Amino acid sequence: MILLPCADGTLRAYEPRREPVAFAARPTEGAPPASRTVFSAAHVVADPFADSTPDGPAAVDWDATLAFRRHLWSHGLGVAEAMDTAQRGMGLDWAGAGELIRRSSAEAKAVGGRIACGVGTDQLAADEAPVTRAAVRAAYEEQLAVVEEAGAQAILMASRALAACAKGPEDYLEIYGRLLRQASEPVILHWLGPMFDPALTGYWGSDDLDAATETFLAVIGEHPDKVDGVKVSLLDAKREIALRRRLPDGVRCYTGDDFNYPELIEGDEFGFSHALLGIFDPLGPLAAEAVRILDTGDTKGFRSLLDPTVELSRHLFRAPTRFYKTGVVFLAWLAGHQNHFTMVGGLQSARSLPHLVRAYELADGLGLFPDPALAEARMAHLLTVHGVSQ
Repeated sequence: MILLPCADGTLRAYEPRREPVAFAARPTEGAPPASRTVFSAAHVVADPFADSTPDGPAAVDWDATLAFRRHLWSHGLGVAEAMDTAQRGMGLDWAGAGELIRRSSAEAKAVGGRIACGVGTDQLAADEAPVTRAAVRAAYEEQLAVVEEAGAQAILMASRALAACAKGPEDYLEIYGRLLRQASEPVILHWLGPMFDPALTGYWGSDDLDAATETFLAVIGEHPDKVDGVKVSLLDAKREIALRRRLPDGVRCYTGDDFNYPELIEGDEFGFSHALLGIFDPLGPLAAEAVRILDTGDTKGFRSLLDPTVELSRHLFRAPTRFYKTGVVFLAWLAGHQNHFTMVGGLQSARSLPHLVRAYELADGLGLFPDPALAEARMAHLLTVHGVSQ
């Protein structure tokens, strides 16, 4: 039993799960799911002993970071590397991201794991003179070269710098068109909504999402052979479905909707979404199990396993959504994937104790912890630091 704090300052007794669920407990060497392509956007593990500052270069524990990627690959999931979940632009700068891409891509080759890596423009300093479109294009090209040289698939991420300097849809068409023509292999285009990053408001040249969608589709329509798929992170299931139905043949839709992913992955009579999700970082084994059930055609079994996870996901991704990474790393610590709860940029302080307590309860209820006793002990340690005696 563990004592958890209530909103009124009192304590309540909570009885944690005693035994892990089978999918969390067993080691696997799973083949990738057959019916859907599934990526987990993975977090980075900070070096807790580094003498770093929130605005300094990220200090990364490379061994623990790569071990977590091997964990995801062992369940048959792909890894979406150096993305938002890895604190890209929120503690992890381009120098750190470039090193992460090189190391993770080499590890993927060694173990036969699938990997796709984020290509952005975050080497452009925010405090420099107003950025130009030429500088944005050059920054994208530099990062695209790094990803391709590492042997990974490229994910063209939304760019804060482009959002700041673009005059309208034509600038997006020109820059993305040039990048797609240069790409050696089909890429994934990423549309990240302002709920994840307010600096991306008005992306694709308009605050009107209908108008922005038309520009997005125009980019794809002009280069369908260079677009493997699109990753949509707008937290709007109806909009994603409407977009999905308009994609050219052969262009996948990868849902990035951490609120509505079960129904989007299941799909309907007109199609379905693949997955590229931050919530599949803590849900990795469960998510892989669910999609393998879906492979058999058992949609009811798929939903019965994945639907109960939505409450946890909505909790972790609640506004301000961009701080969901704190909950993701917290659960990785409780699950034993790392031996501390420290984040690059000091982001472990971005969520409150009540938020973390609720995340623990929900994750324990789902059976996400391979060792529930370890998770309980670590939760008790955190509570002690916050003045809650057991």
